[in-house]
Amino acid sequence: MTRTTLDALPVPDGATAAAALEVAAAHYSPAMLHHAQRSYLWAAARGTADGIPFDPELLYVAALFHDIALVPVFDSHTVAFEEAGGQVAAVFAAGAGWPAARRTRLAEVIVRHMWPEVEVSADPEGHLLARATATEIVGREADTYPAAFRAEVLERHPRLGLAGEFLPCFEAQAARKPGSSAAGAVRSGLAGRVAANPLDSLA
Repeated sequence: MTRTTLDALPVPDGATAAAALEVAAAHYSPAMLHHAQRSYLWAAARGTADGIPFDPELLYVAALFHDIALVPVFDSHTVAFEEAGGQVAAVFAAGAGWPAARRTRLAEVIVRHMWPEVEVSADPEGHLLARATATEIVGREADTYPAAFRAEVLERHPRLGLAGEFLPCFEAQAARKPGSSAAGAVRSGLAGRVAANPLDSLA
């Protein structure tokens, strides 16, 4: 990946982006809020470096809301957390005045962040968010980001023991919803991959 800096990335600052950040900050723990913000930064850096055209506002709001249904007040005991989170985000976007098609896209991006692979030509924002969240949680492709950029991201948005908070959330999802993507991740050895995330050794 070519060298980049945080200040060179497109970070939306309009009314909808500000409202999304306000909602996220009100409901996430500090560790989860920083996780959501880092997810956007990894995704935006990847898209910028790889020449993938993406909608910064759509990707930013999706990143902020992608784990919102892990928060107890939005948790669903029957629906996979990414599906529930997509619906929460769509309701938020309706209040922000987004048209129906854009709200649907937002929900799709959030749902697809749990897919093993998202085709970039079909959904660039979903592709970027899926890769970014894999970087965040298990360190996949972390070494492809320049070391200085990784350090800059982690300095501005520290991990704050994310692994110790995130893994129990997923394990609880798996126990209650054994057919969900979270359950599949747990069965496939998520705990070991989380423990080996190189980003935690840098934090």
